[in-house]
Amino acid sequence: MSDSSSQQFSIKGVPIKGAHIKRAFSGVQPTGGLHLGNYLGAIQHFVALQDSHECLYCVVDLHAMTAAHDPTTIAAHSREVAAAFIAAGIDTNKHIVFAQSHVPQHAELAWMLECVARVGWLSRMTQFKEKAGKDRERASVGLYVYPILMAADILLYHSTHVPVGDDQKQHLELARAIAQKFNNDYATGATGEDFFPVPEPLIQSRAARVMSLRDGTKKMSKSDASAASRIVLTDDADTIARKIKKAKTDPDFLPDNAQALETRPEAHNLLSLHAALADMAMAQSIEHFAGQSFAALKADLSDRLIDRICPLGDEMRRLMADAAALDAILATGAARARAIGEATMVDVRRLLGLIGA
Repeated sequence: MSDSSSQQFSIKGVPIKGAHIKRAFSGVQPTGGLHLGNYLGAIQHFVALQDSHECLYCVVDLHAMTAAHDPTTIAAHSREVAAAFIAAGIDTNKHIVFAQSHVPQHAELAWMLECVARVGWLSRMTQFKEKAGKDRERASVGLYVYPILMAADILLYHSTHVPVGDDQKQHLELARAIAQKFNNDYATGATGEDFFPVPEPLIQSRAARVMSLRDGTKKMSKSDASAASRIVLTDDADTIARKIKKAKTDPDFLPDNAQALETRPEAHNLLSLHAALADMAMAQSIEHFAGQSFAALKADLSDRLIDRICPLGDEMRRLMADAAALDAILATGAARARAIGEATMVDVRRLLGLIGA
């Protein structure tokens, strides 16, 4: 397939491959209750990439099936993710927002890549060990192989870059290994050109690792029994202020150096959140609040959160109130994604020697 021009995405004339293209792919699971960690750790970075990359942002609803889920709520949760993308500032005219299950080429390519990947590679995936727990024999096969579906998500669009957090680095390394093996086995031409780009990680230097407001040693999570442990993107101003006021602290004044934070997880978490919301380095937040009480930090942090999160939540609620409009955006995005995905699969089937490809 020949390279195309560098025009933006379109259903016809989509640039499938080409060294000039920088294409980013990422996704968010529709598990409901999107929180501050989802925003600071992922969504705000998705928005920033729009100026430098062609972007595909996916509601990865097939991944959500690897854990117990409620079939009656997954559609609403998918719309919530789409609403968060749009409310945060992703331009769905220039870039693509869609639901994974609406593009069957994801699953098709995943099977083909499962036949390329090796069992030993999957056996080293630490997230499976963590999520499956002690009773791994009862875990679903989907939970075991979903890193290969993640690789298919990325490679289907010839993605060159993937924004990742610390917990996804290993999965991207697997995607890179699969791309390299596929290229070596089937698709390195006489010119040395590989079929799949080997995707590069995009790691944000100031990405906040958002921890629980009730326990600074644990990640902020919707599964935490305490609603006070997290800021949900649709929380109102009073709820945000109350949660920050009650956030766990320690009895000392705030330190003047980063080393002192190593044994003070709650102080580290609140200062890290301040730095992320103020768009400054952690050292600057430490210097600003050195020697002060937690009350001063909490007051500043609460104001910043309300200014940032409340308008986002208001727009999310407005978008979610019109399910038909959100579904139409997702349908358009899926059609555009299928155009790219099917063009890729035509070549993949041919390279694998499938009949009629």
